[in-house]
Parts: sequence; C-alpha cells; structure tokens
Amino acid sequence: MSRPEPNTRERRLFRAAVAAVAVHAATDALFAPEPATHWSDHVSRGAVTLALLGAAAAAYSRMRPGGRAAVAGALGVLALEGSMLAFADARAGGVRGEDWTGFLLAPAGVALCLLASALLWRSRRGGRLRHLRRAVRVAGAGVAAFVLLVPIAVAIVATHRPRQTVHAVDLGRPASAVTITTRDGLNLAAWYVPSRNGAAVISFPTRIGKVPEARMLARHGYGVLLLDARGYDGSEGDSNLFGWGEASDIDAAVAWLQKRPGVRDDAVGGIGFSVGGEVMLEAAASNPSLRAVVSEGAGARSVREELIRGPRGWVMVPELAVQTAAVAVLSGTVPPPSLDAFVARIAPRPVFLIYAGRSNAGEDLNVEYFRAARPPKILWRIPEARHVGGFDARPREYERRVTEFFDGALLR
Repeated sequence: MSRPEPNTRERRLFRAAVAAVAVHAATDALFAPEPATHWSDHVSRGAVTLALLGAAAAAYSRMRPGGRAAVAGALGVLALEGSMLAFADARAGGVRGEDWTGFLLAPAGVALCLLASALLWRSRRGGRLRHLRRAVRVAGAGVAAFVLLVPIAVAIVATHRPRQTVHAVDLGRPASAVTITTRDGLNLAAWYVPSRNGAAVISFPTRIGKVPEARMLARHGYGVLLLDARGYDGSEGDSNLFGWGEASDIDAAVAWLQKRPGVRDDAVGGIGFSVGGEVMLEAAASNPSLRAVVSEGAGARSVREELIRGPRGWVMVPELAVQTAAVAVLSGTVPPPSLDAFVARIAPRPVFLIYAGRSNAGEDLNVEYFRAARPPKILWRIPEARHVGGFDARPREYERRVTEFFDGALLR
C-alpha cells in the first residue's frame, strides 16, 4: 500500500512551526539564561531539544498520515504549553528575553494542532471495522499521551516555573529583606524575623507560600527565615519544582542564621512544605547543623520514590521514568537518591513528618519515610487536610504540635 506523502504546503507549515519552536528552545537554553546562570548550564536542554526537533523535521515527510498527525499534535500541545508559560512569566514579572520567542509558540502551537486534526480527518478509513479501529487508535493515543506527552509537559513546567513579583507582607513582627549566597554563587531572596528565644527556623521553598505558619513561629519567639529557592521569584538560578540540587540552598541558610546575633549555633531548624519538605529532609541528612526538621506534604521527586511502593507503584513507573529523564535533560542535573535513604541518616536529630489525608500528591509515602527514619521521629496524618493544608485544617493543634516539637529540639 502506497504511503501518502505530505504536500508542499503541509511540509512548509510543519517546518515553519518547528522552526519557531527551535528558535525559542535555543533562546531559552543558550541566549537568555536565568539570572546568574550560564549557557553552559543548559547544554543538555538545548542540544537534546534541538536534536529531537531536527529529527522530527527530517522524518516528517516519510511518515504515514497518522504518524505525522501524532508528531504535529504532540509538538503543538507542548508549544502551546510553552506559550502559556511565557505569558504567565511576562504577566507576573515583566517581559524577559525568552518570553519574546515564547509568544511565537502560540501561533505555532495552534497551527500544529490544526494540522494534526486535518491529517486525522483526511486519513480516516471506512469499512465494517472502522469503529473498532478508531477505538483502538484512541486508546493507543491515550496511553502514549499518559506515558510520554504528560510527563514531558510536567518536566517543562518543573524547569520553567514562572517567577512572581513578591510584595512585603505582615509577618506579625518586624522583618527585613536579606540576601543569602549559596556555595555556587547564587543570591537567594529571603525575609528574616529576628529571634527572641535564641532559636531560628528556615521556611522553604518560598517567602509568600506559608506566611501564616511563619507568623505562628514568630509569635512563639522564633527567628524565621523565609527563603525563595533558587529559580523562584526573587532568587537567582534555574527553577526545579522537584527540588533537585536545592539542599545547598538550605545549607547556605543554616550558615547565615548561625552568624546572626541572638541565634545559637545549635538552635537552627527547618520547616518545609511540599517539595520544600522533601528538600529539608535531604539537607538534614547531610547537615548536622540543621537540628530539627518539620516536613509537611513530602511526596515523590522522581521514579526512585515510586519504586518504594513495590508492586503497587509499578503501573506509574513508565510515566515517572520518562518524567525523571525529561527533568534531568531540561535541568542538566541528575535525580537525587530516594528520600527513604535520606531520612534514615537524620537521627539522632528529630524529624516530624506531616501529611494530608485528602491529597493526590503522593503524601502517603510519608508512611514509608517514617518507617525508614530512626528515632526520634513523629508522624501525623491529618485526614481532612488537603496538600500542605495542615495549618488551615487544624490551626490550634498544628500550632501546638509544631511549636512543642521545635521547643523540645531547639530550646534546651
């Protein structure tokens, strides 16, 4: 059976759209890197993306209509995602270098999606089994999207988080804007409420994410350092929503607090939320100066955590393996070891794990992390809470439990 080749107009449309995506990929990776980063930090991102786009453009004419539709549709969806990230970034913090080329992804994405739809319509076949064939193809497309397209889309968001403009908030006590410098030379934005009881707590991964919890700690006399992770909002560097490489941000914050007047060297703790809780556990495993850790809403950072579940998690392994590989390529970093390996190394310093009962963010893994940790350790499940919503669900009990934990660990 002959293979219908694309006409000249179709080829030109596809190549023009792919060229727009390639221009944005090159700008993002090589010509307009994030503050305090260098193009050499993004070699894998640029090289792999451009290589895949080049391969798609070269192979397109030799594909069957169904294959061309699949490639055009997948690229179209990812291009539209990139355009939305560019518009979100520009709206939040003003137009920056790669945002300009990101705007071009909108028409390119629309064109590719329309092309995919037209190809599917023109290539439909009749016959008695047409409904069965179409059902099989739809099911196959759904599986492919779940295993390949969705994980790649998640990885793009994870490594291209739009920055937000942060305005000062009321923390209940006077606070000052400070800058924390990491070992690799990044400047991180933070707010600091001075300590009144000789102890201080780092709140991570954003300044504005958990203000009520910061006020709670400040009421009890704790110094509170609210820190933007690298790549977040006011901090330099590349973002990674899975926290890979961010433990050094915590290390820098600990060292900074130990130099503050009124803070004892052995009285620095940390409270992390979602990915911040995961990073806090990793940092505590290797930094003995982090004397106590509260981790709320920790889940899975890569396919390695999903393997902890055993057979229960096998169905998610293909998707998470693709996602982990995509994040590694786009971030230029390797996935960290599984969190159960980290929590086992925190003792004899105490760890407090909090997780929600109404969350789909993998928080049930806290049971496994608790099992892997050594005493002293506490596990608290809040059945009615949503992801990192413990304080909202039970404010009084949350305040009592968390402050008692830090009092026992840091106020001796």
